[in-house]
Amino acid sequence: MTVLINGQFMSEEQAAVPVTDRSFLFGDGVFETIPVYNSKPFRWAQHLERLARGADFLKIRLAFAPKELRVLASELIERNQMPNAVLRLTLSRGPGDRGYSPTGADAPLVVMSLHPRQAVDPQNPPVWRLKTSSYKLPASDPLSSFKTNNKLLHVLARAEAEAAEADDALMMNTNGEVAEASSANLFWIYRDTVYTTPTGRGALPGITRAVVLELCQALNLPTNKRVIKPESLRKSEGIFLSLSSLGIVPVCALDGESVPTSPIVDKILATYHEVVQRETGS
Repeated sequence: MTVLINGQFMSEEQAAVPVTDRSFLFGDGVFETIPVYNSKPFRWAQHLERLARGADFLKIRLAFAPKELRVLASELIERNQMPNAVLRLTLSRGPGDRGYSPTGADAPLVVMSLHPRQAVDPQNPPVWRLKTSSYKLPASDPLSSFKTNNKLLHVLARAEAEAAEADDALMMNTNGEVAEASSANLFWIYRDTVYTTPTGRGALPGITRAVVLELCQALNLPTNKRVIKPESLRKSEGIFLSLSSLGIVPVCALDGESVPTSPIVDKILATYHEVVQRETGS
């Protein structure tokens, strides 16, 4: 596998970052996970815009312009002969002195790598079981607006879910409100309206989440962003997740209890794949 570090292509075995790298030491950086269809990164501009906002918030210099990164991503896809994949784009503040202070850490690292992407059949999509996590997300954390390189709460929540033989974790915030899954945004159906949790309360403003809201508007499906407690979520008429790597994933169970199947979820899922095909030619 060929990877890219600061514009240089090299084999995965040769690739290395310094032991003083601040992303390695503190999770000091941001990343994006971008699906690639037919050699085209899906919603590239939106992913890069969020990466740039995260870099600006953390005061990390992004040495490459979005157009440069797009060219490098295309070459990486071509070199690896992986037209359908998941592209991981990571920005680290780079090497620094011991301690929390970022002073002097002025050589940021940009890393790109490709990973196999699970093919999804819109007629037979994966369905997930969720397990409510004991780990809580801060309700008013400005870092929740970005995919920072420190995701320990999500890592622990996912491990907890897998130990319970679930596919992902449902995460609450510190107010006891539903926030998101450990790797996805959350939607639910109630009385023919599509609901999702608002951002700014622990949930990431996901790129695929934004696509879903676009689709609902195109399909004339009413939407609402609102806070919800777990007991109310259990009364919904359908639950689904949105994530870049898989798109739309219906939820079939929550904490061992079956979740109803909604035809609205099926409609959104089918339309999502139509949009991907139209924008990438896949």
